[in-house]
Amino acid sequence: MARIKKLSKNLINQIAAGEVIERPCSVVKELVENSIDAGSTRIEISVSNECRNIRIADNGCGIYPDDVYTAFEKHATSKISDEKDLWDIHTLGFRGEALASICSIAKIICTTKTKDYDYGVRVTAENSVVTKTETGCALGTVMEVENIFYNQPARLKFLKAERTEFSYIQEVVTQAVFANPEISFTLIHNGEEVLKTIGSASLLQKITDIYSTDIAKELKELDKTDKMSGMRITGYVSTPDYTRSSKKAVRIYVNSRPVKCPVVLKAIDMAYKNMLPKGKYPFVILKIDINPHDIDVNAHPTKKEIRWRDPNLVFNFVISAIDKALTSSNYSPQNYFLKSEPSFSFKKEETDDAYYISEKTENTIVTPIVREETLFENKPLAYQETEQPSLIPTVFQTETASDNEFTIIGQLKNTYILIETKDGLEIVDQHIADERYLFEKLKNQKETASQLLLLSDVIDLEPEEVELLMSAKNHLNKFGYEIEKISSSQIKFIRVPQLLSRVKPQEIASELIHNINGSLDGAEEKILVTTSCKAAVKAGEKLSVWQAEELIKRWKSTKNPEVCPHGRPISHFISIDEIAKFFDRQNKK
Repeated sequence: MARIKKLSKNLINQIAAGEVIERPCSVVKELVENSIDAGSTRIEISVSNECRNIRIADNGCGIYPDDVYTAFEKHATSKISDEKDLWDIHTLGFRGEALASICSIAKIICTTKTKDYDYGVRVTAENSVVTKTETGCALGTVMEVENIFYNQPARLKFLKAERTEFSYIQEVVTQAVFANPEISFTLIHNGEEVLKTIGSASLLQKITDIYSTDIAKELKELDKTDKMSGMRITGYVSTPDYTRSSKKAVRIYVNSRPVKCPVVLKAIDMAYKNMLPKGKYPFVILKIDINPHDIDVNAHPTKKEIRWRDPNLVFNFVISAIDKALTSSNYSPQNYFLKSEPSFSFKKEETDDAYYISEKTENTIVTPIVREETLFENKPLAYQETEQPSLIPTVFQTETASDNEFTIIGQLKNTYILIETKDGLEIVDQHIADERYLFEKLKNQKETASQLLLLSDVIDLEPEEVELLMSAKNHLNKFGYEIEKISSSQIKFIRVPQLLSRVKPQEIASELIHNINGSLDGAEEKILVTTSCKAAVKAGEKLSVWQAEELIKRWKSTKNPEVCPHGRPISHFISIDEIAKFFDRQNKK
């Protein structure tokens, strides 16, 4: 009996589909790209049945009747014909895998007509079997995909809630809108129109369609061309005053293709260096037009990754373009762009396609703490007059002990508390030590006091981030949060935990999204982590010795003082013997 067998055509296609079709949004991506390549000016996407039914209609060139059978075969495409074409790609699709992969995991009904025929064809594809009949229809193509993963229950059970899956689809459509502002897009979910744009050449108009008109005043336009390479950068970047909660607001397009690119992302980070608060990111839509011969888009089946012929050129060019835009708005980012030699040299690891850059470290300064017991002797910790007010509430203050088993001797970079004990030196991260204390306090409380916000800013987020927060609404209500959805990309807080009444709502939203991180598994624990993190004393906050002592005593009273709620170690101990050994004092008194 033969042990090695040739797999069936349908099984081969199902295996290949795992690379191309990861979830419903992958179907939308592949079919929308086909519609764009077909020269469409109008594309309508309808989603239903928990995102497992997808209908995409366009007014593109259509598929010729004698090509429809071939179109559903694996590695069949009209976009390239030989190896040389891989270095001269002007379309989004070229691998010829999408339709074959989709029809192996779903049923497809395709109705299409070209301008050269008086009739159209209706194609049914299921389990890699394709049939066609003639029909009357309008110019263009309608793709109806039904019951995605109906024949792959293992894949089906890994899909997330409908709200989450639809948020991924929203992101795919949003990317397509920004990459192709001249095309009119309509997105419909369960019969309700969620998004509609008017085809125009204005990228800024598309940004306001997706977000709001208010965002326009926060953006600076990019338009820079390198005459020698022929590379051009266009788009919009936000001023440092306008930040977002995650890097999802950074969108990069190369020859109208949305990509993930570490080279460009690092350039954006460097352009904004020292201008943004920690954990905040700019709003960036950056479109790079470059000779196809200078990039390789055949790096991954999803076509999200590219390789550059000259990454240093791209890196420096992106920095200079953003620098120019921000400088024109009276911001003066440090200019890292050098015309003669690249300011940084990218090195490529042999094991993967990652690039890395080495940077200098800052000098370390120890700041002694001035004893101010008499200044704050009767004031609770939350109201001591420091440079940045502490966010520890008065309800959590502890009794001051008359004698301590430790002595506070200073702060390192206003972040680490240095403690002298009888056995040596202990270094404590003030933020995560306080976070551990607050986390345990909140966890032991039956109810969380909340603060009604009389005035609350509308917060701009990515559509998938809005859906994530709304899906966690019940969990958030339990711990003192109340959120109202304003639009598909905007929310506002109605209530927040009392501990966070002085924290900006944008910061709270950013931390919640970061901690929940796309999944509701353990959501309540993640929400508690968010609350304690935002309420805790911050790194870089100068403390008086009284404040430092209170913080350390509270931390030492916790059940788990070793690590913070994120799992990071809170303190590091250096023994007297270790110090003496270093200075060769073991035998000296």
